[in-house]
Amino acid sequence: MDSKIMTALGDRVLALGPKPATDGPYKHFKLTRDADGVAWLLFDRAETSANTLSSDVMEELDAVLAAIETERPAGLVIRSAKPSGFIAGADVNEFRGASDPDMVETRIRAAHAVVDHLEALRLPTVAVIHGFCLGGGLEVALACQTRIAIEGARFGFPEVMLGLHPGLGGTARFTALVNPTQSMTLMLTGRTIDARRARSLGLVDTVTQERHVHNAVKDALFGRLKRARPGLLTRAAGFGFVRGLLAKRMRSEAAKAASREHYPAPYALIDLWETHGGSKIAMLRAEQASFAKLMVTPTAQNLIRVFFLREQMKKAAGSGNAVKHVHVIGAGAMGGDIAAWCAGQGLRVSLADMKAEPIAGAVKRANELYGKIIRKPTDVRDALDRLIPDMDGEGVRNADLIIEAVPEKLELKQKVYAGIEPRMKPGAILATNTSSIPLQDLRTTLARPDRLVGLHFFNPVSRLQLVEVVSHDGNDPKVLKEALAFVGAIDRLPLAVKSSPGFLVNRALTPYMLEAMVMLDEKTDQRLIDAAAEQFGMPMGPIELADQVGLDICLDVGDMLRTKFGDLLPPTPAWLREKVTKGELGRKSGKGFYVWKDGKAEKAQLPETGPRVTDQMIDRLVLPMSNVCVAALREGIVDNADAVDGAMIYGTGYAPFRGGPLNYARTRGVENVVSTLRALAERFGERFAPDPGWDNFK
Repeated sequence: MDSKIMTALGDRVLALGPKPATDGPYKHFKLTRDADGVAWLLFDRAETSANTLSSDVMEELDAVLAAIETERPAGLVIRSAKPSGFIAGADVNEFRGASDPDMVETRIRAAHAVVDHLEALRLPTVAVIHGFCLGGGLEVALACQTRIAIEGARFGFPEVMLGLHPGLGGTARFTALVNPTQSMTLMLTGRTIDARRARSLGLVDTVTQERHVHNAVKDALFGRLKRARPGLLTRAAGFGFVRGLLAKRMRSEAAKAASREHYPAPYALIDLWETHGGSKIAMLRAEQASFAKLMVTPTAQNLIRVFFLREQMKKAAGSGNAVKHVHVIGAGAMGGDIAAWCAGQGLRVSLADMKAEPIAGAVKRANELYGKIIRKPTDVRDALDRLIPDMDGEGVRNADLIIEAVPEKLELKQKVYAGIEPRMKPGAILATNTSSIPLQDLRTTLARPDRLVGLHFFNPVSRLQLVEVVSHDGNDPKVLKEALAFVGAIDRLPLAVKSSPGFLVNRALTPYMLEAMVMLDEKTDQRLIDAAAEQFGMPMGPIELADQVGLDICLDVGDMLRTKFGDLLPPTPAWLREKVTKGELGRKSGKGFYVWKDGKAEKAQLPETGPRVTDQMIDRLVLPMSNVCVAALREGIVDNADAVDGAMIYGTGYAPFRGGPLNYARTRGVENVVSTLRALAERFGERFAPDPGWDNFK
């Protein structure tokens, strides 16, 4: 959209006080005064679409506050001039590569002084908040005396996602204002809340609509607005023994989610609050040192790297999505969930299947999903209206994109294409969600093979953000560009891969899962194998993952990859075939390696005495993943090592704090990885032989 139109819209939509002069003295701020003598400070960071806090922004804010002090207005209103929201947090670019905690602490201390300066102003201060108010942005708002939220605003402290906790005074100001069981939980989970919830917690003093902003500001500045006050538990948390009891409970909750060794930030936050929560001054000072210490940990630096990997993958999607109507063929687990996700993202979706039951099941699952991820009941209804059951498959005629998600059988897929290709409109894209069949085989019967791409989603579709966008030699480059833009438009992260068995993610994940089967053959306890992977930092072990994916699917993918890669893959044990023949397929059948109840695997505790996880077990599981990733780079299946790491994190949940399988190899040392693989190859077989790609890997 033209920036002039954006600005005009922004000015019309946001009540920003008197119109500022175009040639103000500041780069990122505009300061005006209204008829009542109230100063309006508009934050409009130069050359960006969203406000973030960088060192130069903070320095300028300090100068603005000094000018306000000398001018002594009747009050101060702080607002963002960006339509996107208030402040999206700190400028994460400034965190990259930090290695000296003293330097970080010096910079944080300077930023703290600016926020303290705002809090200490001797005049009424009001933050008017629309859109996103996150991290450092919320910390600036907390330093104002009153907070007014516009309906639809979102609040949160996402620092924990970067291996940090709030660092601009938020730990002290938030816990002093809002019941610590609520405020600490929000900081420990990184979740965001809406304006109404923020009002009920006492984080904001009132919620209003844009058209009432001027009246709300006047009420706040001239004492007519009842401000939120800390409640009883918040005051009781001034006592050390109360904090001690609460902190103990918080630690046991944190331990369920992640270990201190892998994710130190939640524990550092709990320690900080337990020790210093009785004194604001002490807590503010201790927060700076704690934040600086976390910033230089490998966890924080890797998670910051992952944050930028995600941004890079989002950029790779490009813009200009032309897909308005998607037609999905096959309403099974994958097809149904892809259709539901697309409809939830605002697209019109027709869902076709041979039978009515799978379609009904898909609509039911969609309803459950929307109940969790869409806040307004009317929006849930609209999303369900966009998901259209289509028994006759008529949606093909109008669809911009057709996604085929039928079972993994070449003849079946080719039969489907023969039926739909003549009915597709010119310019429509035909996509397959195959996870294993090379596109070269699928395209042989097509009249227009240049329109065929792979769009490989991962299960569960609503949680895993990756979509592999698979190309073959005969593709029209424009079609690939459109497919990437579509993936971005449905809030997913695309990875461009060339067609090859297993593409990237399944090819890298298969040795991990098959090696676990070999260990089972060696009579290692399945719980111990899973524990080894979890100890490394995987979200779940390979045995439980196999059950989740479905043992039949694991077997198919394994067989298909072995026809191509032979002994580079672990052998498939005969008893795995027997299990599949017996119908023990994992979670979907209620029994696989584990018994499944209510979507969870039943696992007894490992005995106290007995075998323990060894480094060799972990290496056998995780190093083949790094080895395959290097092979995929060498073969040109993927053209960029960062994208490989991003794909493994967002497609498989590979330990994010390790920064991805290639980053892990780099951190551990390529020589060490190669010599460990050689030693494993001597002991267990050629499948561990290091790929030639390591010679050129940087």
